[in-house]
Amino acid sequence: MSKLLTLPAGRRSKWVVLAVWVTALFATIALDLPGKFSEAEQNESTSFLPGDAESTAALEVTQRLQGAETAPTVVVYQRDSGLTAADRATIEQDREALNEATAQFANSTPFQGPEVSPDGTTALVTNVLQATGEAEDILEPVEDYRAVVEGGEGLQAAVGGPAGASADAIEIFEGINGTLLLAAGGLVLVLLILIYRSPFFFWFPLLGVAAAELGARGAGFGLTELGVTVNGQTSAIASVLVLGAGTDYALLLVSRYREELRRHADKHEAMALALRRAGPAIIASGLTVAVALLSLSLAKVNGTSGMGPVAALSVFIAMLAMLTFLPALLTVVGRRPFWPFVPHLGDRGADETRGIWRRLGDRVGRAPRRVAVGTTVLLGVLALGLLNYSNGLTSANSFRGEVESVQAQDLVAAAFPSGQSAPTDIVVRDPSRIDAVVAAASQVDGVAEVSPEPVGRDEQAVQLAATLRFDPYSTLAFDVIPPLREAVSAVAPDALVGGPTAVEYDLRDASAYDTRLLIPIALAIVSVILVALLRSLLAPALLIATVVLSFLAAMGVGAVVFDVVFGFPGSDPSIPLFAFIFLVALGVDYNIFLMARVREEVQRHGTREGMKRGLAVTGGVITSAGVVLAGTFAVLAVLPLVFLTEIGFVVAFGVLLDTFIVRSILVPALVLDIGPKVWWPSRLAREDGSAAPPRGGDEASSGPEAVRQPQSVG
Repeated sequence: MSKLLTLPAGRRSKWVVLAVWVTALFATIALDLPGKFSEAEQNESTSFLPGDAESTAALEVTQRLQGAETAPTVVVYQRDSGLTAADRATIEQDREALNEATAQFANSTPFQGPEVSPDGTTALVTNVLQATGEAEDILEPVEDYRAVVEGGEGLQAAVGGPAGASADAIEIFEGINGTLLLAAGGLVLVLLILIYRSPFFFWFPLLGVAAAELGARGAGFGLTELGVTVNGQTSAIASVLVLGAGTDYALLLVSRYREELRRHADKHEAMALALRRAGPAIIASGLTVAVALLSLSLAKVNGTSGMGPVAALSVFIAMLAMLTFLPALLTVVGRRPFWPFVPHLGDRGADETRGIWRRLGDRVGRAPRRVAVGTTVLLGVLALGLLNYSNGLTSANSFRGEVESVQAQDLVAAAFPSGQSAPTDIVVRDPSRIDAVVAAASQVDGVAEVSPEPVGRDEQAVQLAATLRFDPYSTLAFDVIPPLREAVSAVAPDALVGGPTAVEYDLRDASAYDTRLLIPIALAIVSVILVALLRSLLAPALLIATVVLSFLAAMGVGAVVFDVVFGFPGSDPSIPLFAFIFLVALGVDYNIFLMARVREEVQRHGTREGMKRGLAVTGGVITSAGVVLAGTFAVLAVLPLVFLTEIGFVVAFGVLLDTFIVRSILVPALVLDIGPKVWWPSRLAREDGSAAPPRGGDEASSGPEAVRQPQSVG
């Protein structure tokens, strides 16, 4: 293992490692694998459906009846005082122009209408687009329709319906990756300049991150070829994880390498020692995060299960790049890029007995129980914000700013039943039960109308359309689906209820199930890894408890900020699951770096002194890493989707909370208060360390100084 870790530091092998990476990256670019990964994204909500959802079964039938999955386009015209004769003439002219525009698209039908509202203020013109699996076959027709429809003085016009909503989502997701990478890359660049205080060195971690990002997107395309569902949100979060985690691992490695350069004249020897000492902690951290993320693969929602392998693979490749590509590159260039603060042989490094983090440890150690109780109470108060939590975010209000499909829905809702723009499908397998189904469904509270005329039929099934009274993408509409299904199944047991509203209801229901299933699984996975790493049962339990408390506090603050500061309508039902997975995995990540070093110090100096020394030598670099990771997640707020803004805020705030409060204050206070028993049942719980260094390894040959880590990367 040691030889494999130090391969990038070899005099000849460093060139081999670089050659392998450069060849792989050139092949990835030549084959346009990152571009193909973006093209493989599926951003329609129907692509996320779990296989056992009723709306999935209904969708399979309606696709057969309609020849493919369909998305109605609704063009709405509205004048508050009532449509005039000139307005009606404009609408008729637009309908003819729309039919000329849509004739060039083989997957579209002619526009029908207009259908005028009872109050005479609003008219609808509609057609249907067939989904082909290609985003352009939805986006391009809708763009052409919007170019035709302009309205007029006092006449409002907008293109919406399911086709319009899909086009808006596709257009936003198409620009996400470029915007995100530019913003996150710029932020990381600035932070690295501040951390390293060098006009040159920051380029090397950035090159490592860029290599990891290219590799992750190329590998991500391979996953899509294996059937993994990927959407724009998955792609964005995977990029953030590569930037954040990759930069963190670079900081930790460079921190140790810089310190070893102060002890060894030979850069190859310094890098070998850095890899040998920091490598295991980076590997443990990367595998913990990757395995925790991989647990998402067990989710029912395809979008969530797809994020599992993509995110896990992205973190793994980031870890691999920082343990191979970056050290090989740094070994080639040597000390000079650190200018003007070049580490020379004999320069003084970090001191386990001095510095701000040592002083913090000493202060916590004066009254550790009081500090632990006070910190726990503070986090508990922050968690009370969860009383304000709401899951009212839906696909209709998930955009930051205005989009045309939402404007169109608002115009429809003002004059028609809100569900007119996206009817709910009822699939009846026994034609003799049609009248009974229509009668039963019409009696359900929230259903405005059920047309007895089939919108599709064959020998095996009949498709009916039910119009809901509420916005089809609102929580009020979602609440209609269970009683509607109950009423329909009472008269036709094999009937199915589907359509856009049922799809989103089933997605939200599956998300709630995934949260209940995956949170315990993720906790179990992380616990096992911590037990194996620390060889203790009590210490991992304490670390897990602190990270969970940090998660609850971050969610509580988020719930208040989303409502009071941002004015968001609520949170996506999947926010708790994603926030938990990210915060637990990444929070434990920093605890691994801290406690692995603490355990090493405890073997020499005992639990109390070992805790303080471990905090002193890891505080600076871990804090730098936490700030970088929080910053990269915060960049998600520049994207125009409420979900990404929310997950970015919660994770960024949670990482900062974990970095400055949990890892720096609460964990040291708990360890100092409990004492040696924290390592139960290992021998450290009984012996509480010794004055002698551990046997063998590099400590025996290099002395105690060889195992010290720097306090900061500067």
